[in-house]
Amino acid sequence: MRRDHRPYNIKKLHLKLQHWYARHRIKPQLDALGEGYLMVHPWNIDIFGPRISIGKHVNILTTSDNRVRLTVWPEEEKKGSITIGDFCLICPGVRVSSADEIIVEDNCMLAGNAFITDADWHGVYDRVTTIGPTAKVHIGENVWIGDRATVCKGVTIGENSIIGAGSVVTRSVPANVIAAGNPAKVVRKLDPDRPRIKRAKWFADPIQLAAEIDAIDQKNLCGNSMAHWARTLVRRTSKD
Repeated sequence: MRRDHRPYNIKKLHLKLQHWYARHRIKPQLDALGEGYLMVHPWNIDIFGPRISIGKHVNILTTSDNRVRLTVWPEEEKKGSITIGDFCLICPGVRVSSADEIIVEDNCMLAGNAFITDADWHGVYDRVTTIGPTAKVHIGENVWIGDRATVCKGVTIGENSIIGAGSVVTRSVPANVIAAGNPAKVVRKLDPDRPRIKRAKWFADPIQLAAEIDAIDQKNLCGNSMAHWARTLVRRTSKD
């Protein structure tokens, strides 16, 4: 549809339902979940395994056809972990799979359908035994992983770097660069002295931010009645 036809009160109710689900169904599956999180359609988030921690003010976005999956499946006991820092953004379709250790530091963005793994999950010659070779993955602060990019085992990505859409990262990437391709290579260096505006800035005043978003919702949804919304659910027109 062209716009959101829900009445303001219906959207507020939906937001409360999402928060309730995240708090009571997602949070208990995690070792830690910081304050200020926002999970859109959290029923499309799959959590499997222990030692998964998420920092504060993290946004996780999902759709029904692009679930987010955080999986720890270790070969050895007490091995395998996923740590996601503060102010991170996880977009629809992201998968993070660990058999060793994956760390995503603060202010990182994982674009749609990005995949991060610290294991091969099968051997080159042995296709029966699971897991295969493993090696830790470390994503530095303020890194942006592009749409459908894959980060493989043993990779470290330095702070502020950007991984281009569709790239396959098989070797470590230094800080302050753009890397792209398969396998990913540095295609441009970024100015390390240029000031960065990080996602943390957006959450500097969470109360004010919430008020501003609520004001936008009230403006955009003004005039939407229950009858109008019900009609769009049953019969849509080209103007909807």
